[in-house]
Amino acid sequence: MKKFYHLGNCTTCQAIIKATKVDQKGFDMQDIKTEKITPAQIDEMKAFSGSYESLFSRRALKYKELGLKDKALTEKDYRDLILEEYTFLKRPVAIIGKKIFVGNDKKNIAALTEAVEKL
Repeated sequence: MKKFYHLGNCTTCQAIIKATKVDQKGFDMQDIKTEKITPAQIDEMKAFSGSYESLFSRRALKYKELGLKDKALTEKDYRDLILEEYTFLKRPVAIIGKKIFVGNDKKNIAALTEAVEKL
């Protein structure tokens, strides 16, 4: 399975798509704004990443707006928030077989690029 979850209007996601060429390698591309993440998809991501928290973006504007930084969130809270609001998913998320790559830090993108090149 090759799946890439991204935000179509996110310049960072667009730059990563261009740099890694995932769009040319047969990935199933899902713009999470126009095609919502399903409970089965988020559960699959969690199975690969180990926790819903690892998929959760604290950079989302709503994180501060909703005062979430002052609350003790549970795994269920993280899951529910990601399903409710697409901006809470740390982006991009790429799944290659049973490996998952979450977020846009340099180390993660380097590992994703290497994995895509091996396809």
